[in-house]
This record gives sequence, structure tokens and C-alpha cells, in this order.
Amino acid sequence: MKTVQFREAICEAMSEEMRRDESIFLIGEEVAEYNGAYKASKGMLDEFGAKRVIDSPIAELGFTGIAVGSAMNGNRPIVEFMTFNFSLVGIDQIINNAAKIRQMSGGQLPCPIVFRGPTGSAGQLGATHSQAFENWFANTPGLKVIIPSNPYDAKGLLKAAIRDDDPVIFMESEQMYGDKMEIPEGDYIIPIGVADIKREGTDVTIVSFGKIIKEAYKAADVLEKEGISVEILDMRTIRPMDFEAIFKSVKKTNRLVVLEESWPFASISSEITFQVQENVFDYLDAPIRRITTADTPAPYSPVLLEEWLPNFNDVVKAVKDVLYIK
Repeated sequence: MKTVQFREAICEAMSEEMRRDESIFLIGEEVAEYNGAYKASKGMLDEFGAKRVIDSPIAELGFTGIAVGSAMNGNRPIVEFMTFNFSLVGIDQIINNAAKIRQMSGGQLPCPIVFRGPTGSAGQLGATHSQAFENWFANTPGLKVIIPSNPYDAKGLLKAAIRDDDPVIFMESEQMYGDKMEIPEGDYIIPIGVADIKREGTDVTIVSFGKIIKEAYKAADVLEKEGISVEILDMRTIRPMDFEAIFKSVKKTNRLVVLEESWPFASISSEITFQVQENVFDYLDAPIRRITTADTPAPYSPVLLEEWLPNFNDVVKAVKDVLYIK
């Protein structure tokens, strides 16, 4: 085992796969000469050269389209967005071309491509740089959506995404790139679509994903001191989603809280809530609670931003609500 940062796990996954397969290349803003906006591609230009680690202009529509066309012609591109907020400039290429071309071509044109970069808020970056679009992409048939919460999962899932023959949205966080964790020395893959129980518990299930799951860990520590046993399920993959893992946990604990860093309307937590009440309603001993950001654009003010984002106190309150504890 070795200890690496999240950014290093991302770099290792890309580099190992590029050594294995010459059809893989990385393209995006500042990925080459600058070693990546968040240093997630550090050293890759030196190893693979400018034909496989490509600095693009500030033109997401253009370099996204180039990469999608390249994937249709036999390559396996990795597209880095400096933030997924910027993917909106190229979203037509993702939604109308990458996600649909396999079906529209009758299977003649696969599109093995990974779109990766940070999602959600990263502090005081303002409303247009603090958005989570996982539900947008997960709503699109033809796309797979992955949101890891730690370096171990990030490396294993990114390698799986790069090897996948369909387009994959791989979402990270600017506030996780420095997170450290032990990972195996050798090659490993984590299957797409498999959730992971990060903490066993018996009284209530918390379902979450991405960096906001850290608030669930904090809440679980607080609640444990009060004799409340919390099970934390990290979805890791948003589409396809491991609903069976959620159902199994709910059958054990009989209570569910869903935590996500996104707006409440038509959110991932909305879908999870529906699926649970549709499939395992009889196992619930309390209404499901979901915790999201406030239903407004992200504020810049640090005081308002703290109120806007979910935190462990919100999780503690929600858990006590489903346990009917005042």
C-alpha cells in the first residue's frame, strides 16, 4: 500500500491506462504545460508527449467535439473540464452526440470517452462556478455518471471508466484533490455501478456520494456518542445506480436519509426516494428525509454560503427526525 493524494490517484489512473493503450489521449485547458489546473496531470506531458497530452484553447465546444469525433473513429479520449460548469459550453456534443451516436448508428459507431473534472461548490467561487450537474447528465440515456469520494475509489473507477466502451461522466471536486489515502501499489479496477458501505450501522441508512459524504461521517461520529448506529452507503456511481444496495440497507435499518450537494428539485435524492418507496415501502418505519443545498444559486458571501451548503448538523437533525427523537 502507499499513500497518495486524490489528484495523484487521478494522474496514476490516466497514466497507467495510457501506457496500456496508445489510443488514449488527454485533452483540455492547461492539462499539458501547466501540469493540469489542479496538477492532476503532473508529469504526463513529459512522459507521453504533446500528441497525447494536449493543451486546448478556451473553447469547450470545440475540443469536446474534436474528442467525440475522435472517439467515434477508434480513439479513447479523456476530456478534462477545468470545472463542469464549463461543460455547459460543450454540452450539445455530450448530450446530442456522445450519448446517442451508438444507438443512432445502429451500433456502428461506439463512443468510448471520459469527460472528467470538478463538480459542486469549492468555496467562494460564486453562483456560476458552484453548480452540480450530475442529475442533468444522469437524466440522459447513453451516459454513465461516476462521483467518487476518496482517492482509492477515484483511481479504480477512473480506470474502469477509461476502459468502458460508452461515454462516462467522471466528477471530482476541487476541495478533494489534496485528500490523502492509502491505495494498493498495483493495478486495480472498481466496477461501475456498485455502491460501497463505508460504515456499518443498524438504526438508520445515510445514502450519499462525492465530497459531501464527509458531512455524513462527521454526523455519524456525533450520533454514535448518543447511542445511534448509522450506516453510510456511498453510491460512487450515479448512473447506473446500485438501487439493490440501497434496498438491502433500508431493509436492515428501516430508515433513510439522503444527502447530496445539489439543488432539491428533480435531484438524485428525488429518484432515490421514489425508488425506495416504490420497492421497499413496507420496510420503512419513518418518512424518508433528504438533505440538499438551498434552492437558490450559490451565494458568494461566506455567511450565506455556509447556510446554503448542507453540513453535519443538518444530517444529525435529519437522522433524529426519522428516529422520532426530539
